[in-house]
Amino acid sequence: MKKRFGIDIDGTVTCPSSMIPFLNKAFNLNITLQDVKQYDLNHLVEITEEEFAQWFVETEPAIYAESPLAEGAKDILNQWEKEHELFFISARGSHLLEVTKEWFLKHALSFHHIDLIGTHNKIKAAKEYGVELFFEDKHDNAVMIHEECKIPVILFNTPYNQDPIPSGVIRVNNWNEANQWVNYWLK
Repeated sequence: MKKRFGIDIDGTVTCPSSMIPFLNKAFNLNITLQDVKQYDLNHLVEITEEEFAQWFVETEPAIYAESPLAEGAKDILNQWEKEHELFFISARGSHLLEVTKEWFLKHALSFHHIDLIGTHNKIKAAKEYGVELFFEDKHDNAVMIHEECKIPVILFNTPYNQDPIPSGVIRVNNWNEANQWVNYWLK
């Protein structure tokens, strides 16, 4: 039976450490993903929130164009694309749609729809598209989507999303574990 999946892009389909090299280079840091204990990265640099936001806006297209694909994502997503409907719902701004589509093409990833909503609040889009399962890396997004949409949410385990989760949010370490859970869920 064909299902509709909602899938975040950054930190889920892309490697969660994608921004680290950009931060290290721009701010003369030497951090790894293990050093990132919260989703907000501003605390890692010694500049104001406004300056960090400006740097991010200027660097965002390059980050997204050069983000490595998360291990295992390509094979599983391309298999799912044949069996289910894949709706990629991202907090990226809509002005980044071309960069995003180019990245998908570069990595030979199939998709049915990409929606760059410009906010971390993905509940409206998840409801609008009628997704039945969501894949996310941001802890509060995962919990809110699960609670508001009453659907299971797969949370990709990272150092920055370690707060407790309700039973409808399922923590996985990689795409293979996500696929195993989906196969079980589909039975």
